[in-house]
Amino acid sequence: MKKFISFLVLSLLVLPSLVSNAQEYFRGDVNLDGHVDISDATCLIDYLLKGSWPDADGYEYVDLGLPSGTLWATCNVGANCPEEYGDYFAWSETVPKDEFTYENYKWWYFDENGYRYISKYNTKSDFGPVDNKTEMEPEDDAARVNMGTSWCLPSLEQVVELVNTCVWQWTERSGVNGHLVTGPNGNTMFLPAAGYYDGSSLEYVGTYGIYWSRSLYSYLPDRAFCLYLDSQYWDSEDFSRYYGHVIRAVRVSQAR
Repeated sequence: MKKFISFLVLSLLVLPSLVSNAQEYFRGDVNLDGHVDISDATCLIDYLLKGSWPDADGYEYVDLGLPSGTLWATCNVGANCPEEYGDYFAWSETVPKDEFTYENYKWWYFDENGYRYISKYNTKSDFGPVDNKTEMEPEDDAARVNMGTSWCLPSLEQVVELVNTCVWQWTERSGVNGHLVTGPNGNTMFLPAAGYYDGSSLEYVGTYGIYWSRSLYSYLPDRAFCLYLDSQYWDSEDFSRYYGHVIRAVRVSQAR
C-alpha cells in the first residue's frame, strides 16, 4: 500500500510537467480545481483506468490516440454521463428547443410566395444572399456556448478521422443502445443512439445516432454534415439543418 501511495504522489508531481500547458496550473493539480488533494489522486486513477481527463470547466474528455491529436468529450452536450442523450439542437443554433421545423429555424426565412431562403451559411445564390461561410462561427457553436471556450463542434475532417481510425462496436450500456468507439491507443468512448427531432417528435431513439459537425454541406447549403451511426453502419452524412440532433464536442486546443 505504501508503494502504491508513493506511486500516486510521484505521479501527481511528475505528470503535469509532461503536458504542454502545465505551467498554467499548480504542480500536481491534475483536475485543474486550484488545489492539490485526494481528488487529484482520484482523477489520476480515472485516467490510468479510462484514459479520460476533466478540463478547467469540469467536462471530461478522452484521448483516443487519434493521428490529429483530437480530444473528444466523454458526454454529449447537456448530458451528465455517457449514456444520457443530452440536448438536441438545430445546426448552428445554441439553445435547445421542443420543436424543430422549417419555420422556426434561425437562419431560414420565407418570401411572400412561401419560398425558403438562407440568411447565414450560404454558398448558392438560389438559396439567397451568398456569404460562402462553410464552417460554423464560434457564436453559433452550441458546444462552445454551453460548455465554454475550450470546446467546439467537430469538423467534418474530425468526424471522418473518428470513423476511419477507430474500432466501432454496437452495444448496450445501462439499457442504452449505441457504439463503443475504441481508439488506436485502446481508450474508448460511448456514443448513444439518441435519435433525432423532426417537428416535436423524437424519432428512432435506440436505433440511430446523429451528431452534428460544424461543417456545412456546401453543395446543398440547407444541409450540414453529421456523424451518423446505427447497428450496421457509421459514417459522415448530411442532413437538413433544421433537424434536432445531439452534439459530441471536441477540445478546441488539442494539447492539455
